[in-house]
Amino acid sequence: MDFLRCSREGYIIANGRAKGFVLATPKEVRYHVRKKWKFIKRRRFMRIRKEDTSCLVIDYQERLMPVMADREELIANSARLLKGLKILEIPMAITGQYTKGLGLNVKEIFEAAGTEEYFDKMTFSSYELPEVQDAVKSRGKNVILCGIEAHVCVLQTAIDLKDAGYQPILVTDCISSRKKSDKEVAFIRAQQEGILLTTSEAILFELTRAAGTDTFKQISKLVK
Repeated sequence: MDFLRCSREGYIIANGRAKGFVLATPKEVRYHVRKKWKFIKRRRFMRIRKEDTSCLVIDYQERLMPVMADREELIANSARLLKGLKILEIPMAITGQYTKGLGLNVKEIFEAAGTEEYFDKMTFSSYELPEVQDAVKSRGKNVILCGIEAHVCVLQTAIDLKDAGYQPILVTDCISSRKKSDKEVAFIRAQQEGILLTTSEAILFELTRAAGTDTFKQISKLVK
């Protein structure tokens, strides 16, 4: 709820449920401000820790990738992310949407992840696959998401994960759609659903946590 001072006698309160505005006294405004502040204080802030984290790699497929926006940058960033997650020993599960028609994931993704295993699916949301549910269940609450397309398979997977009690994390520079506008709107919708956004470099260093280790040296070399 937002407030706008309009006179000495009262304030206009923007009410999301009302069609217009209502006039409130300063006393009423103080009550609503205190109520809103209590809500803000109850919000939980979190660090993303590798022991609580897994990754879903979604549909970087041969017949989809050529039409993705910023395709070369997408592949480079995604390969860097997956190599870093492998160094950090973050478990990864790869999915493919109707691989009979859309092909396998591109070789750069399999090579970076260090595996050619994947789960074939027909549903847009990867989380509807029992195998994917089992893959993320054993690790913890945080699930990193990368892949395509942002506004379809990635978004629907993230929403289902959130609904199931996980904290999805979208790596924005490792996600794309054919249209940039679809990607932008997908990120807006994701944030409205309480889904976190980050970048490949940011998440790798957050999971690394400290400098001066062999892991840090490997990650630093990777992102340069």
